[in-house]
Amino acid sequence: MSSHLNEHGITHLRHVDLAVPDYETQRSFYKDTWGLTEVGTDGDLSYLAAEGSPEQYVIRLRKSGEKRLDLISFGAESTGAVDALAQKLGSRGIQLVGEPDKLQTAGGGYGFRFFDIDGRTIEISTEVDTRPYRAIEEGEAIPVRISHAVMNSNDPNRTRDFYADVLGFKLSDTLWGEHMGEMMHFLRCNDWHHSLAIARGPHTAVHHVSFEMRGLDEYMRGTGRVMRAGIKKIWGPGRHLAGNNTFTYFLDPSGNTMEYTTELERIETDQWHPAVHDIADPNVQDQWGTADPMSEFIARDSFNDPDHGVFVAPPV
Repeated sequence: MSSHLNEHGITHLRHVDLAVPDYETQRSFYKDTWGLTEVGTDGDLSYLAAEGSPEQYVIRLRKSGEKRLDLISFGAESTGAVDALAQKLGSRGIQLVGEPDKLQTAGGGYGFRFFDIDGRTIEISTEVDTRPYRAIEEGEAIPVRISHAVMNSNDPNRTRDFYADVLGFKLSDTLWGEHMGEMMHFLRCNDWHHSLAIARGPHTAVHHVSFEMRGLDEYMRGTGRVMRAGIKKIWGPGRHLAGNNTFTYFLDPSGNTMEYTTELERIETDQWHPAVHDIADPNVQDQWGTADPMSEFIARDSFNDPDHGVFVAPPV
């Protein structure tokens, strides 16, 4: 299975860090409605963990005057892998936010940050402390782990090529539409069908962040809880074709899309051939037929606001 693993030792998605003006509203949304556990605060930061995951936290909220993506963090297998990747990026002229060093955020560790081709801050880290975690019980409708992050790009093919050529992500599948062309690329750094996906959008922004639930029952219970809380449901429940995972998308209070999912495909074969799926086929969007057909109105909800954090490193 060695050909699965990322050639630069990138192992998995750790966390997505968001800056939000409505900090207290967002804290209570993620704790009380979405089902994450606040494991600590530090000044204007809130660290939120998934009960079923050893990661210190899967979402970090920062109180800020302007909404932005602060960063996306990926794990790496060793300090050697971190150092080698930082050196490689630097030699290719990619702007590092800082050289590899001890991390100053919850859980510590060793890592560095850089700007991807669209100006997002990406962190690569290793030796981060884990937290005690537990098996999520039957009927318990809270996230087990963070599943994947999807980002909007106005040039998704260029962004896909950056993650493939520079960071060793592998292309799993692509969504295509007659009017938009290639609309979404699913990229993997381990055997999950995707840890990152790039969507075509009018500007650089968060498209959605996805959380895995224990199973179908828990996924439906969670979907219902969030609906009952009056949170705007954008799309779902349904089951995608690419990745074969279930989906329900909601708009969090600051306008970032969040997803509950289950049963994301794992790619066990080295002979995986990426497919191009035509979104005009209703089964591509939703194999069950329970979700409304994807429309420009649904799509627009996840375009999000233009990100104010492009090529600006977050303060922490």
